[in-house]
Amino acid sequence: MMNLLLHISAVIIAVSILIALYRVAKGPSMPDRVIALDMIGINLISLVAVVSLILETTAFFEVMLLLGILAFIGTVAFSKFIEKGVVIERKRD
Repeated sequence: MMNLLLHISAVIIAVSILIALYRVAKGPSMPDRVIALDMIGINLISLVAVVSLILETTAFFEVMLLLGILAFIGTVAFSKFIEKGVVIERKRD
């Protein structure tokens, strides 16, 4: 029974990722696209966690941590780009 619930939740998370991909492609504004990309990152973390539970292994914990770090850095970089127009500021004297 638990295995069936895990498979159903994996399918629901995959559908959620597809919906977020649509928002990235057709988003009305740039902030909507950034939020959708962050949503994809969080859903990927949860999908890896569900797959880890299905396979009954702890081998994917590092992958979840890495995805979380990359999602955070990506969101910060996109937000800075939206705000200032550049990601890395170079002040030359």
